[in-house]
Amino acid sequence: MKKNYYFITLLFIVCAFCSCNSDDFEYQDEFEISQRAWLDFKESSNNSYKYTVVNSSWAGFSEETTITVENGVIIQRDFEYTSTIGLPNHIPENELKWTEMSTEIGSHENGAETLTLNDIYDKAQKDWLLERDNTTTYFETENNGMISTCGYVEDNCADDCFIGVQISSIQALY
Repeated sequence: MKKNYYFITLLFIVCAFCSCNSDDFEYQDEFEISQRAWLDFKESSNNSYKYTVVNSSWAGFSEETTITVENGVIIQRDFEYTSTIGLPNHIPENELKWTEMSTEIGSHENGAETLTLNDIYDKAQKDWLLERDNTTTYFETENNGMISTCGYVEDNCADDCFIGVQISSIQALY
């Protein structure tokens, strides 16, 4: 009888551990709500929109990149330093503000990555929101329920440590 008791107890413990969901995705509920808002917006805008990514540095400079997407394809990327404090003086004028169209999209090194919002939600789920040791994760949805801040910062990092995206606005094209 004792053998059965131990066996059943052991079986119960094993089943309990196996049935537990690994909690390796932070903000999962909020992400799913935001993803639904994105999918509704995507449908209502015919997957044609623009969004602006902002970035700033502890050194003082800040920048914004606007990505324009039409029917799910990136058609334009605009970049501008909104503050040049802390930038080297020798940056060419044509690197301070530029527009890429069509086949030249992605030709400049500075500016936000050329990602659609589909890509951003995918990257959020597969990378930025994964639970990690020694990090703080951020997720905000101030763009009508869609991502505004998503990413993480490693603990004890001092300068420009955010890995992810900060989106200041998302607008339908039509």
